[in-house]
Amino acid sequence: MLAGLIFATEDAGDRAGVLAATLPFGGMTLLEYQARLLIGAGAGHILVAVSRVTPALLGAVSRAAKRGVPVDIVRSAAEAAARVHPLAHVVVVADALVTTDDVIDKMAGEGKDAILVTQDPAASLERIDARNCWAGVAHTPARRIKDIADFPPDYDFQSTLLRAIVQAGAEQVPLSAGAVRAGHGVEREGAALASRSNAVLAALTERRTSWADRHVFTRIARWVLPKVVEKGIPAWLLMAGGAVTGAGAVALIAFGFAWGAGVAIPGVAALATGAALSALRGEEKRALMQEALIGGIVGAVVGALGLGEMRIDATLDGTILALVTIAATAIAERSQAVIRRWWGSPAAYLLLVTPFAIAGRVSWGLALIAIYAFATLAAAVESRREKP
Repeated sequence: MLAGLIFATEDAGDRAGVLAATLPFGGMTLLEYQARLLIGAGAGHILVAVSRVTPALLGAVSRAAKRGVPVDIVRSAAEAAARVHPLAHVVVVADALVTTDDVIDKMAGEGKDAILVTQDPAASLERIDARNCWAGVAHTPARRIKDIADFPPDYDFQSTLLRAIVQAGAEQVPLSAGAVRAGHGVEREGAALASRSNAVLAALTERRTSWADRHVFTRIARWVLPKVVEKGIPAWLLMAGGAVTGAGAVALIAFGFAWGAGVAIPGVAALATGAALSALRGEEKRALMQEALIGGIVGAVVGALGLGEMRIDATLDGTILALVTIAATAIAERSQAVIRRWWGSPAAYLLLVTPFAIAGRVSWGLALIAIYAFATLAAAVESRREKP
């Protein structure tokens, strides 16, 4: 069993009487975000170690518990030892730590005592030895908490637990430079935390790896997402906006306006942004739904363009090209091959076919994306073959 232990004891540096763990982060509190990371890593029980309880903390704990995992507040190592399952492995998250899914997932996969270490001053908490400092995440058996349960109450719970884990011969897991760039570190200032939030949001947009996503839609999402979070715009509104815009593009094409394909581009951008926002909030099903909706919208646009060409030319050429594109894309997606940057994607096909549609050369655009989709499918199938 995997459990999580979040420390929420220190005050914010710029807000008197406010715990740093309850500062806003990505449309939620930092504590909720940390709990979301632990739940995503497989934690079935979360403990929140506190020095005092505030209304904001109670609200954050209550909202975190709505994700289906029990969340308990503890005031000491003795209380934590009594609440945690004796056979559990615990992922420890330092007070006010900002990090990403990849870091927590990596530490959750460790089998025994392990601590995340770094030599980067921006991500350092406590010195472990002459070379390394603790980077804010550890993995330990529950018995390590029981080992310090009898220590005097004036001992710092977080620091004492860290020392117990180190003395147990914990493996030192280096923090990657990419995690630091993605915003990993402790932050107790509200304004600086907002900046780290933007770094984490930017890292989430990198989930989409094809060239069209990386160079067009990811850049749009990276610019828009902080503003969406600041305004408190819900992810469902972005999804609804993308769907309505996509439907409008298909309707325009159906009425004979092939340039309507371009109308779908902002809709896809809205869905890409919404998917990143949903991922931040731990709503993976909604994020996947928006990713699927992007494919559905592009497929509908391509299909409508093919049918439009069939009406104009009185041949099946456009329809066949559209069907080849849709079928090849669907099969490539089903292959679950690791996407390479040059491979095609629904977003890429939309970007490529739109200029041809605006110029009145729809059949040329359909031929181009059909060839591209078929080449991507061939590469995907080849990558899944067992190598001798």
